[in-house]
Amino acid sequence: MPSAAARRQYNGPALLSFGFRPFFLGAAVWALIAVPLWLWVHFGGSGSFDRDWHVHEMLFGYVGGVIAGFLLTAVPNWTGRLPVTGLALALLFALWIAGRIAMLAAPVHPATAAVDGAFLLVFAGLIWREVLAGRNWRNLPVAIMVTLLALANLAFHARIVLPELGPQAERGAIGMIVLLIAFIGGRVVPSFTRNWLLQARQARLPAPADKFDTAAVILVAVSITGWILLPDAALTGATLCLAGLATLWRLARWRTVLVLSDSLVWIMHAGYAWLGLGLILAGAHVLDPVAVPRTAGLHALLAGAAGVMTLAMMTRATLGHTGRDRVADWMTTALFVAINLAAICRVAAAFAPDFGVTLLTAAGLLWASAFGLFVVRYGPMLVRPRLAP
Repeated sequence: MPSAAARRQYNGPALLSFGFRPFFLGAAVWALIAVPLWLWVHFGGSGSFDRDWHVHEMLFGYVGGVIAGFLLTAVPNWTGRLPVTGLALALLFALWIAGRIAMLAAPVHPATAAVDGAFLLVFAGLIWREVLAGRNWRNLPVAIMVTLLALANLAFHARIVLPELGPQAERGAIGMIVLLIAFIGGRVVPSFTRNWLLQARQARLPAPADKFDTAAVILVAVSITGWILLPDAALTGATLCLAGLATLWRLARWRTVLVLSDSLVWIMHAGYAWLGLGLILAGAHVLDPVAVPRTAGLHALLAGAAGVMTLAMMTRATLGHTGRDRVADWMTTALFVAINLAAICRVAAAFAPDFGVTLLTAAGLLWASAFGLFVVRYGPMLVRPRLAP
């Protein structure tokens, strides 16, 4: 049965009718809560939400939740198989929530590692089942990347007994997120751009995918592999810079200037631009650690590329899959502006430590504002039934 037909036959709660609904809403609420919690402790408040907790909950909590929502929605379209709905979806979402609760209650504990680690392992197994059963060989890389993200989460928890695994687990998780953005974003950004330009009757369309695009993604993968295994090697730094330049060159072929009037399209271009910039800054840090702080590249990739691109996909998918026109209202445009300003402030804080408190505070407030606007505007869409055609 096609996924669209299965959706029409579903009679349960709207929130459990498709994977994007609970996970996008849950991830947005968690992003709204988690960053202010970390800033509170960072600026001297009481609590156990230290730097490691912040890193984990952004990489595996927030981004992991968004990836689940996106792939649970996209994979049925890729494979033609039934979407995960109802009780199965509720149990999977409950497992994600259990991980967040465990990380709040006891961030460094074997039971927390078991509870939190289970979600991504189960989710990776689900993706493998769907891709293999649907013989969707084109998306095997996605299953591999999700699996590696799950293993990075286990390694992150294992730092309790093997501290040397901590930094490598962080780089591994960031690397998988970067690769997913490069791989999937490299498909959807030019595709959605092309569709919008055709509707606008523009003659200049994004360049079709060719060998350069394939080579650019491979270069990103090679540079990320080098960064995970040999983070201080000069060759790693140079390769990261080249991968960033190749990413920006891909973006330059997608007619960014022509889509600036449509927020739902330009925000995806902005996310991909952050990806290229983040790779360049990460590589520049390896080549010159004094001139370019480590956190500049990390937050260009995370607050920038991951933060912007996830919100871009969450808003677009929510509108489309709930039967609404893909048109950004003022709140949507405002949250897009806020998330980009948050990323700018966070990266700037790395270069201007004298203004660190001000810039970090601004970044946190802007981040919370972006996700607060998403919850207010898109939360009702996510919990209510799809609009009738």
